[in-house]
Amino acid sequence: MKENLVSTKRQIHTPKKESTRSITYRLPEKLVSELETEATQKSISQNVLVKQILEKYIQWDRFASKIGMIQVPKGILESLGEELDGKDIDAIITLMFPIIKDTVLFIKGGYDLKRCIETLEDYMRASGMNSDHRVEGDMHIFLIQHDLGMKWSVFTEQLLTQVFRSFLPEKELKFQTTDTTIILSVMLGSEFNEHDYHN
Repeated sequence: MKENLVSTKRQIHTPKKESTRSITYRLPEKLVSELETEATQKSISQNVLVKQILEKYIQWDRFASKIGMIQVPKGILESLGEELDGKDIDAIITLMFPIIKDTVLFIKGGYDLKRCIETLEDYMRASGMNSDHRVEGDMHIFLIQHDLGMKWSVFTEQLLTQVFRSFLPEKELKFQTTDTTIILSVMLGSEFNEHDYHN
């Protein structure tokens, strides 16, 4: 049923291909054995697994402790979500918004919509949430799947609204929300790419 929320005709929005180089590290035998086992269980090469681990570290983990991030079990978030009401959600977003700005500035070296989107994508990848950014012509479709219940969907929808409104106050935002998934559709133009602020 969820797959019908968005048209199947879409262009996947992907970052451009980067050049690579080979490098050799000497690692303890036990660590190499664990990497081999994990790669086999995931049906990927050790090279792909190590790349995923290093990307996660570079994009998020190295900043997490510096910005005060802590791991919270999913079950606790689900329980907390059941108790949230509209005022609680508003209060959390009011508290979080300046923290998000400081976090984006610290991690990305600047604060704009592109850096905000990329930081949120990095966070979702690091926390194990499914997310995707699709482009259909001038329409950009952001999908987040969290499986934490409707209250967290409402929270996420309001947080995304706050982020986008702070940069594009006149832009129309269209949401489709279930208890596990949030889909935001917004016209940003076919050339918009949250990764190109590096250029």
